[in-house]
Amino acid sequence: MDRRQIVLDTETTGLEVNQGHRIIEIGCVELLNRRVTGRHYHQYLHPERDIDAGAMEVHGITLDFLLGKPTFKQAADEFIEFIRGAELVIHNAPFDVGFIDAELSRLSPGSEAVRDICEVTDTLQMARHKHPGQRNNLDALCQRYEIDNTSRSLHGALLDAEILAEVYLAMTGGQTSLGLGSDGPGTQGSGTMQASSIRPLPADRPKLAVLRATPEEVERHEQKLRELDQESGEALWRRASPQG
Repeated sequence: MDRRQIVLDTETTGLEVNQGHRIIEIGCVELLNRRVTGRHYHQYLHPERDIDAGAMEVHGITLDFLLGKPTFKQAADEFIEFIRGAELVIHNAPFDVGFIDAELSRLSPGSEAVRDICEVTDTLQMARHKHPGQRNNLDALCQRYEIDNTSRSLHGALLDAEILAEVYLAMTGGQTSLGLGSDGPGTQGSGTMQASSIRPLPADRPKLAVLRATPEEVERHEQKLRELDQESGEALWRRASPQG
């Protein structure tokens, strides 16, 4: 059975959901069987309230920019459809899940919570278990796993979700950047954009030198193979790769 995961990040008007702060951006990256599919959900949202100055310094999103953007209520159906049934992968999941749950609760009394429609994996807890006593924010993990985040001068939900997808795959031992399985053109969300994790090699990158064995090295190799043949019969790699 296919395993569908959604790497998710949000930006908000402030840090405390119990002070009435709201979500202003959602970014999601889809993984299918641990491969980036190319499907993204990205949406800016009007919060119907002011944005704290401290939060604005982090993400750079102003209320003027959000004029004319949908509210969470207007975007909720499309967002829920995109994440439903998936495993959400989130860095510091209680923060984002708390804000999403608060938004869902505003839709109607008794609305579903995130954990009613998705499993949730917290990569911050995963990183703390894997790297105890070390810094485990997203920038530190990028440095630890050698993931390029040079485009991240400000936080952005979709950019952070893309970076977290690479961090999660690296941290759990999988491929991080080939984007295999991205044949399908499908996208979601009015703010959706197609983004590839593949980065081209620099044009001035020198070609790798090809070092070939000298005749003497070839003869020593053959002599070693003959010794192995005498000890245990014909070497398996001779049968698998016959000369000629």
